[in-house]
Amino acid sequence: MSVETIKALQADHFGRWKNREAIAESMIPVIGHIYRERNVVISVFGRTLVNRSVIQILKHHRRVRMIAGDLSVVDTYPILEIVKDLGLGPCIIDIGRIAIDFREKGQGQDLRSFVEAAVKPGFDAEAHGQPTDVVLYGFGRIGRILARLLIEQAGLQGGLRLRAIVVRKTTDGDLPKRASLLRRDSIHGPFEGTISIDEENEAIIANGNFIKVIYASQPEDIDYTAYGINNALLIDNTGKLKDEAGLGRHLTCPGVNRVILTAPAKGDIKNIVYGVNNGTVTDADRILSAASCTTNAITPVLKIMNDKFGIEAGHVETVHSFTNDQNLIDNYHKADRRGRSAVLNMVITETGAAKAVAKALPELMGKLTGNSIRVPTPNVSMAILSLSLEKAATKEEINEYLRQVSLHSGLQEQIDFTNSTEVVSSDYIGSRSAGVFDAQATIVNGNRANLYVWYDNEMGYSCQVMRLAEQVAGTQYIHLPVGI
Repeated sequence: MSVETIKALQADHFGRWKNREAIAESMIPVIGHIYRERNVVISVFGRTLVNRSVIQILKHHRRVRMIAGDLSVVDTYPILEIVKDLGLGPCIIDIGRIAIDFREKGQGQDLRSFVEAAVKPGFDAEAHGQPTDVVLYGFGRIGRILARLLIEQAGLQGGLRLRAIVVRKTTDGDLPKRASLLRRDSIHGPFEGTISIDEENEAIIANGNFIKVIYASQPEDIDYTAYGINNALLIDNTGKLKDEAGLGRHLTCPGVNRVILTAPAKGDIKNIVYGVNNGTVTDADRILSAASCTTNAITPVLKIMNDKFGIEAGHVETVHSFTNDQNLIDNYHKADRRGRSAVLNMVITETGAAKAVAKALPELMGKLTGNSIRVPTPNVSMAILSLSLEKAATKEEINEYLRQVSLHSGLQEQIDFTNSTEVVSSDYIGSRSAGVFDAQATIVNGNRANLYVWYDNEMGYSCQVMRLAEQVAGTQYIHLPVGI
């Protein structure tokens, strides 16, 4: 290769990069305007572009190549330009999926007509009413991620509004420490925005959201109406109360209307895996469980595999990051093995995820077993699904089926897809899908299949909790284009 050729390639690649940068820069004010003025959220394959930088917008486009082929802002910008001029109501529009659909199915069609057809339900979308008050009972790992997610979508009209956090007071410097833990996270990075504290009124101010910090030892000690909180959705992320009697204590408090538990519930409380059995939720359900991170990761994949191939039996083995209930160094623990150092050992333990699947998918009752190995990583886990299928299949058939589901089904938010030979667990930190199917790892032999599903057991699970919360509060926005 000549020097002239190399120089020409350098100029060509850098020139195209600068062009994409310029396009992404021009997208930012358009995305911000229709978000704030019309409550239209622009995304690319489930990744929101609201309040994103030029580089983040370009990266969200680039990652699509693993699922649906190359996608560039050159493809999506014309779609955004069309969307901004349409009289749409509140909705979430995935311009990446529209661009791919147009590439695959739009031959000979006018782009404007294609886009208008794809977002047609958005013309009838009505503005939401008043926002729903949300209280976070507990402020641990899941609580703080939920706080970030709630603050992130606070600009949506009639959405969820984080009004208060309930914790036990630890020291005189409790409030600054709580704010600092929200501001800085060793795994998920710094908070996107600004945080300050109001010592006099015991509140955290995050991106303009006044969040009252309520100190209490028992649920029934609080009158939320005294803080201007009414008909609130309370999300209990402490994991301490798991049955109807315990969680029902929240409902005795003035100002609380419904309760969601961020752990598997006991008794007759519905355990909901959003995308699978959330259709069973009724207005009469005052207490709901969002199940566990593992149950949310595996149930959508198990559902679509059972729908297509049938599952005779299976075993779920989770390779799970250590959690806060384990010991950093060897010490007493009431549970078997969990007393040994979490950062130095792989620890075999039990998981109820396999049995919990049957609560969302009764057709798999008694067909699954499960176990778990805790490993010395702080976040991101993997579920290995060893399945005996009713119908024989090939690796290629199963992988393509999962890819199509991730692209075109009602489980787009739950099942992501990767076909990379180089990804490892840390690459999935921040993933907002319930689980990510790893096509490279699939092993199939006739009617026996081993499937591998990655999941961010903190962020991915919290996003599932948010989806359930939006449904319960009636604040969901229609997603376009609608999944096939």
